[in-house]
Amino acid sequence: MTPRRELCRIFLEGRHLCGMYARFYSSKADLKKLRPMILKRVEGRAKDYPVPGMVPVAQEVLKARTLLIQGVSTLLRFFPVAACKFCSEVFVGEKGHLIQTCCGYRRRGRYRVHEWINGGIKDILVPVEAFHLKTMFQDVIKHHQRFDYDRIPAVVELCYQAGADLCDENLHCMTESDDAQIDSNEGEVISADDLMLIANGTLRAWEMLRSGVQKLLLVYPGKVCKYCSEVHVGPSGHKARVCGVFKYESWRGGHFWKKAQVDDLVPLNIVWFPRPQDPQVLVDEGRNFYGRAPAVVSLCVQAGAVTPAKYHCVMKIQGQTAPISTEL
Repeated sequence: MTPRRELCRIFLEGRHLCGMYARFYSSKADLKKLRPMILKRVEGRAKDYPVPGMVPVAQEVLKARTLLIQGVSTLLRFFPVAACKFCSEVFVGEKGHLIQTCCGYRRRGRYRVHEWINGGIKDILVPVEAFHLKTMFQDVIKHHQRFDYDRIPAVVELCYQAGADLCDENLHCMTESDDAQIDSNEGEVISADDLMLIANGTLRAWEMLRSGVQKLLLVYPGKVCKYCSEVHVGPSGHKARVCGVFKYESWRGGHFWKKAQVDDLVPLNIVWFPRPQDPQVLVDEGRNFYGRAPAVVSLCVQAGAVTPAKYHCVMKIQGQTAPISTEL
């Protein structure tokens, strides 16, 4: 028997054995009869939520968020923050830096030196808002319904769906009154030891917030747009056409949803970190030598907090500074 015939025989025997154990389904399913059953199962999902075991986690996340906002507000009275006038660059320091990373507006040249202004708490803790849903498995929000729902912090909405009890101060993002409160308390004197305790407590609250949100996202669904920073907490995204990713759609573009991560709800907001061995003003020629860190971590470390080990690599704590010849 030739090898070709042998291969054909093995192939036909294999098909015969597969046919013996195959299961055939009829394509003539009556969807009208299945629809009530499907809707009943969708409505029954709400009975499983909120998960009792995740309610304490949601309460801890809200508590950590409150402590984080209070700690950052206190530290900003003693450690200035500079924000770029034309982009989202932030620097924890009084004078800013000279690193040419400004994106600017369209008509402004890219990779230019930043123009610094006084920053606030929103520059350290980037606010992320989401629609406040009445129930977790309610109908999808249409475009014409976008003004019928309140916008609250995404972390608060996640905790609300997880069963946490909300208060009025948690339902709103950080407002301009927070900056006004910082200015009104500038005369208060706090010792260096107290500042160190506040910085360590703020850094612990930051880590507790991120770890708690990560646990909640394993149980409760969250969505983020693939092309913009819009976040939606729920099993499916909304249909408000406010993305504008395509030029021909302008503001009428619909979002392209994907699974949200911790960084989408609690942005790291990476900034340049000035080390003791670096010059007083960071220059563009030494950008390959300088370290980077989340804005909250940079603020707390400058206030005396102990640097977590997981940030040592990106902060380049023991790294060399730029050569003197390149800094001139």
